[in-house]
Amino acid sequence: MVLDNGIYDDLPDGVLVVDPSGSVVLVNVAAERILMARADDLLGKDLVTVLPLVDEQERDWWKSTDPFNGMQTRHRQPERCLQVRSGPLHGRSLLVTASFVRDEDHVLQRLVLVLRDNRARERTDRSRADLVSTVAHELRSPLTSVKGFTATLLAKWDRFNDEQKKLMLETVNADADRVTRLLTELLDVSRIDAGRIELRKQVIDLPKAVNKAVAGRVAGGESEDKFQVTVAEGLPEIWADPDKIDQVVANLVENALRHGEGTVRISVSPFEGGAEVCVEDEGEGIPPETAARVFTRFWRGNRGRGTGLGLYIVKGMVEAHGGSVSVGRAASGGASFRFVLPAGNPPHEL
Repeated sequence: MVLDNGIYDDLPDGVLVVDPSGSVVLVNVAAERILMARADDLLGKDLVTVLPLVDEQERDWWKSTDPFNGMQTRHRQPERCLQVRSGPLHGRSLLVTASFVRDEDHVLQRLVLVLRDNRARERTDRSRADLVSTVAHELRSPLTSVKGFTATLLAKWDRFNDEQKKLMLETVNADADRVTRLLTELLDVSRIDAGRIELRKQVIDLPKAVNKAVAGRVAGGESEDKFQVTVAEGLPEIWADPDKIDQVVANLVENALRHGEGTVRISVSPFEGGAEVCVEDEGEGIPPETAARVFTRFWRGNRGRGTGLGLYIVKGMVEAHGGSVSVGRAASGGASFRFVLPAGNPPHEL
């Protein structure tokens, strides 16, 4: 039996092909990685030796299923989470699916096993649990405030003067905005994960986006002296989604204010045919060993505030535009976040 390894090597999941005698006849690249063994060391060996699996009751999986002598009507074994009981993978959980390839007389020709490392699914499950926990925590405070103020106003409306009522309603409005921002972040994360970010590109004014973000923070109570904006000449024409870029810049400025100290310096300049925006602060900076994690979900820095989704969204939106984002150390010793956007053409010319 001759099989084309190249076809299987293109698959993201591990694949083992076994002949009717139980000998392994094909191992793809992903299976080598999962099993931590070279294909040459696995070919020709007995499947039970290569992959000694047990179920959740510690029963030998191959004896339980009897894949080579079982019912001839079987064509597929649904995915199961099984454990390797011995060898270098002892204790490792694998997601295993089996397909029985039969001839016209239902005689088994080969068994195809698909392997997935369960650690990736476990990480996904933990990430989802973390997301639910974070969302619940972030929603509790503003919703409690909204509920408290509205209940108080409804029950004791006549006891408050107009100034007190206005203050309460302003607080409710601010907390409602906070909930809206959180829900928007969750939708953005969902679209980034699914690769479904929709871009409505047009010529954008990067300096205007920066000044807009600064003006928003000043209107929110920050001192105008807190910011220093520098715009270089010769910026190329950038086609991008203005709302997405506004969000990227606003997230980086908010991050500098939340986790940094001193003056926030923002520069816009040409870079390799495109344009770059750099946001720096004068805080403690980000240690090199931490830099690789700042664009992951739930990174909150040393101060542990916010949802930890802002920089993850920044990375997803910049990369959706074909750009890149990085973090380093500013000359002042603080953090320096830099994103680059390529110069582009109108959408109909792409």
